[in-house]
Amino acid sequence: MSSIEKTAHLTLIRGEPGVRADVVVTFAETVNAATMDALRKLERPASGFILVVGGRWHADYSEAADLRVRAVLWRSDFSRAKLVHAIRLVSDGGAQLPASLQGGLLDHVYRVQREILAPRGLTSSGLSVREIDVLRLAADGYGITEISQELSYSERTIKNIFYGLMKQFNLRNRAHLVSYAIRSGVI
Repeated sequence: MSSIEKTAHLTLIRGEPGVRADVVVTFAETVNAATMDALRKLERPASGFILVVGGRWHADYSEAADLRVRAVLWRSDFSRAKLVHAIRLVSDGGAQLPASLQGGLLDHVYRVQREILAPRGLTSSGLSVREIDVLRLAADGYGITEISQELSYSERTIKNIFYGLMKQFNLRNRAHLVSYAIRSGVI
């Protein structure tokens, strides 16, 4: 049996008491900092939150992602079929955002990359440009000597980069590191 709980910023549909939900559907007129505060006070669902929004989006995209907001449906475009689809999608690890929010999210990622990460020599993966260059060359079959010549770094620097990354990600060897970087989308 489900229950409905209302706060000043959202309406929450809950499932069985004491059972952690896979997906939690919430309703909010406008998504803003107060809505994010209300979500923060809730137990996070296993797969994520679905927000049905009546008004506008005025919340930080990074905060919403951190709180596991995985789908947003505009109330003006809402239907039972769209809700069921979103629940299935989020349960399977997917996400669903309206085109207007996708554009805002991409703008946000661009600003973070340009204004925060790039000036510090980092990328969105958390690795430096130099580390990514070393991994790309290793994936292309270059040895340590060739990588050091290509990038104008000493062989010791290249070895230290490999060692540091293997230690950071708890990997066994260079092949494991390159494989991990490819699978995780770093290179």
